[in-house]
Amino acid sequence: MNSLILVAVLLLLSAIGYQFGRKRALAGTGGEIRGLHSLPGYYGAYVALWCALPALLVIAIWLSAQGGIVDSLLIAGLPASAQTLSTGELSLLLSDIRNLASGDITSRTPSPMVLAAAERYNDLRSTGFAAMVVVGLALGMAGFFFGWRAINPEFRARPRVERIVHWALIVASAIAILTTIGIVMSLLFESIRFFSRVSPVEFLFGLNWSPQTALRAEQVGSTGAFGAVPIFAGTFLITIIAMLVAVPVGLFSAIYMAEYASPRFRAIIKPILEILAGIPTVVYGFFAALTIAPFFRGFGESIGLDVASESALAAGVVMGIMIIPFVSSLSDDVINAVPQSLRDGSFAMGATHSETIRQVIIPAALPGIVGSVLLATSRAIGETMIVVMAAGLASNLTANPLEAVTTVTVQIVTLLVGDQEFDSSKTLAAFALGLVLFVITLCLNVIALSVVRKYREKYD
Repeated sequence: MNSLILVAVLLLLSAIGYQFGRKRALAGTGGEIRGLHSLPGYYGAYVALWCALPALLVIAIWLSAQGGIVDSLLIAGLPASAQTLSTGELSLLLSDIRNLASGDITSRTPSPMVLAAAERYNDLRSTGFAAMVVVGLALGMAGFFFGWRAINPEFRARPRVERIVHWALIVASAIAILTTIGIVMSLLFESIRFFSRVSPVEFLFGLNWSPQTALRAEQVGSTGAFGAVPIFAGTFLITIIAMLVAVPVGLFSAIYMAEYASPRFRAIIKPILEILAGIPTVVYGFFAALTIAPFFRGFGESIGLDVASESALAAGVVMGIMIIPFVSSLSDDVINAVPQSLRDGSFAMGATHSETIRQVIIPAALPGIVGSVLLATSRAIGETMIVVMAAGLASNLTANPLEAVTTVTVQIVTLLVGDQEFDSSKTLAAFALGLVLFVITLCLNVIALSVVRKYREKYD
């Protein structure tokens, strides 16, 4: 029995508890709902929550803590010679033990000590999981009988269930907020370490990006190797090209589907457009590298232009095609949500259909359209695979879309590929790039919210 089966069993027990709780509540009044304090479903939900929540909480705590507990017990059982190893050597030894226990390839021929430790590792995990299963099922059964025995016609089931749901929503919101704070703090702390070695002025305004030079022992990392302006310029160039493709095509498609297309045509075309959002980005990368980039290069040569094999234009156009559904689908839903009374009032004043769209519908739907464009922009800024395959890795400070450029996300991936030492300026530069990208996205959100607030007040 793995964890998913255990969870499924607990959910099945909860479903049974729901039915038993509902039936017990109705049985107490002879089947008359009016004799109950709450609707029968609340009594069933009360029993189901007692079946599931305590057991699932224990399972979640165990699954999050079992790795550290098992490792601690495993280290404590190793010979004294192994426990005196350095942190790095001990980490490598534990990795070999885990790989051997799971049947994967180890970094070296296992010794008898490693073989014995791998066997002990499997025993500890099996024992711990068995204990988790027993405790989880016991808590589920105990919760079932506790909730079932509490059911009677006067029992205030609805306030109890709503209070539990209320606290569950608070916990979910807190997890989301704490996750955001954790992401920001991790970026901030590592970025502070980077800026203690490299000047922020040099990073934000330097024109030379060559982080690999910091790997040479004789060179200091703050000598101009971390000027990120070419990286930011490449990101904005490709994003602008992508938005020049996605926004007009997506917005015009949304207007046509919402205002002009017949219901039958709309039912066919809209799903076809949304298929673009489900295509993997690596497929778009292949399409850009094998089709679009050679086409632009050949077309440029035919008219006397020098187009690079990996160009910002090819990456931007394909990225724009990829994010068309983000603009078209959301804008279409927003335009359809504009009240019909606004259209009728415009027509009553003598406006034509096109005038109504331009002067009434689009301004009224502008908050949602701005949101769709912002979502598409964020998607374009964070894209990696298309840029790697179609635009290249060269940091080139240029506004020419026919040349090769790179982006922030591509450089982050490049800096963190393989085994990296997180004490080097080269690796820490990835966190600084991520922090700047986060700040830029935050500024875009603030601008979009101001636009949304302005027009929402006007058209509410």
